[in-house]
Amino acid sequence: MDPVIVVGAGPVGLTLALALARHSVPTVVLDEGPGKDEQRPARTAVLREDTTALVERLTAHSFGDVETGARWTGWRSMRRKQVMRELTFSDELPSPLHVPQHELTGALRAAIADERLVKIAVESKLDALEQDASGLTAHTRGLKDTWWRGSYLVGCDGPRSTVRKLLDVRFPGRTAVERHAVAALRTELPWPGQALLHRSPPWRGGGAEVTGRPLADGAWRIDWLLPPRGELVTPDVLVTRIRETLAGWCGGATPAYELLDTGVHTVHHRLARRWRVGRAFLAGDAAHLLGALGTHGLDEGLRDADNLAWKLALAWHHGPREALLDSYQAERRGAVSGRLRAADQALPALRGGKGLRAYVPGTARGQDALLMDGHVGNGQLGGPGRYADSPLAPESSDSVVAVDTELGGPVTDVGVTAPDGTFVRLRDRLGRGHLLVVLVAPGTVVWERRHWVTAGIMPRLAAAVTALPHPAELLVAEAYPGAAAHSVLLVRPDGHLVTALSGVRPAELYAAAEAALGEAALREGAGKGGAGGSGADSRSGSGPGSGPDSGPGEASGASPEHMSDSGSDAPTRASSNSPANAPSNAPTSGKRGPKKSGGSS
Repeated sequence: MDPVIVVGAGPVGLTLALALARHSVPTVVLDEGPGKDEQRPARTAVLREDTTALVERLTAHSFGDVETGARWTGWRSMRRKQVMRELTFSDELPSPLHVPQHELTGALRAAIADERLVKIAVESKLDALEQDASGLTAHTRGLKDTWWRGSYLVGCDGPRSTVRKLLDVRFPGRTAVERHAVAALRTELPWPGQALLHRSPPWRGGGAEVTGRPLADGAWRIDWLLPPRGELVTPDVLVTRIRETLAGWCGGATPAYELLDTGVHTVHHRLARRWRVGRAFLAGDAAHLLGALGTHGLDEGLRDADNLAWKLALAWHHGPREALLDSYQAERRGAVSGRLRAADQALPALRGGKGLRAYVPGTARGQDALLMDGHVGNGQLGGPGRYADSPLAPESSDSVVAVDTELGGPVTDVGVTAPDGTFVRLRDRLGRGHLLVVLVAPGTVVWERRHWVTAGIMPRLAAAVTALPHPAELLVAEAYPGAAAHSVLLVRPDGHLVTALSGVRPAELYAAAEAALGEAALREGAGKGGAGGSGADSRSGSGPGSGPDSGPGEASGASPEHMSDSGSDAPTRASSNSPANAPSNAPTSGKRGPKKSGGSS
């Protein structure tokens, strides 16, 4: 079968390619650039605990050390000279990871270099795309004009996405929601390792808000919130801001510092109307733009890749599963739209600054708490999305029990006993294509495994796991937050909780596994003469023939005068005149004409 084509070699595209390779799916990554990443210390990513674990699992590389990234020791919110909130990170409250983006992509590229199932085609810019009943044909230009044949295609090509434009998918939302001047520098501040959000700093020229976040090796990224329009940030203006801010934080004297990088970061809020058109998908910045009030767009893009990889792998290995593939848009677009909606609802209160609301007691503290949630990954603005309303959610029953993880949410990373008897972390078993069944059995740490593996409910549960409609791994946990003894948890390959049952319930466990894999809908569709879904639309996405946009309603809540149907960047040139006799084996290269053998550019 033809490989999956991934368009874009940023962190999301590279993560998706590696995740598919772990599921034994070959991929071709079309990289518009030369295959190297510019080192920009001021361009950083903040990742939550589970997305950090995803990247570390795929790359076999540990982030957060002295050289590559920083895990903050705490968070401090200040307003003028007053400390409003303080937070200390611990094992119970893990710190986010703050890492330069080039360090992240460098680790991903290094892992791909050793992965035989992933091919990166550099200097390959997509300019045409056509779908048919059995796959897709994509054309790239660069050092060579090349035709690529794929089973599926995923556009991870950023906010100016060529894939999105070829699919004729609208990208409505708001432009320039926030603007920040950014500097990366190396210096010593009074709170080493602790991130700081300072609102209305008291020194002259402090502006409305300054954020300081530690990086590795004594470096910091500092962001100054700018007025929405009008202020031009020249090098002299930025140096003045740096000196005044460092002096304000250090008691009046500017400490020595080394300026590493600068820039201006503009935040847009946009959400693609469709994330799937036939065999083509959108992920990352090609599908959504967010980032106001401390939210993290790259973190959401990595979740897109994690959600889509195992679903594409099932379809690639076992044939199209329309309900399963459709669930990608339903789950991920729903989660991102909820975060965009929460940010847009909070923006007037947090950025307006005037009116009666500003004089209500406790308002400032509430605003600081909301902003902190966005930055550290909690609450509506920052917490990971859950898929409770997913089309893959099983029917509820009296056997379902409550645990501290809500249904559809990411599981807690507890210690478990693997089938071979080794003690591992639960997240270490994710991304292998298997379902995970976790039995909560207190006492398993005290007793030797050979005594309990054949005792009590274990043999019956093992038989039920073996009979599931998809390979599953049985794990045993000493405890799980909020779970009673003998609770049985069913976990998806991307780490989201499907259900939690009281005791061994083979029939209900089987039904929940069927629902999570989209097989219940597949069976119902077969009984009705076949299922349609988005996958039934295999027409070319490079023109009006792709049909009307569909999907959930707008999330941003922007007024009509702020809404537009495309990004602020000019559209890129696109063509859809791919040959009817495109080769069926990917990749091939050469100009239009007889099929040639060999590699590609």
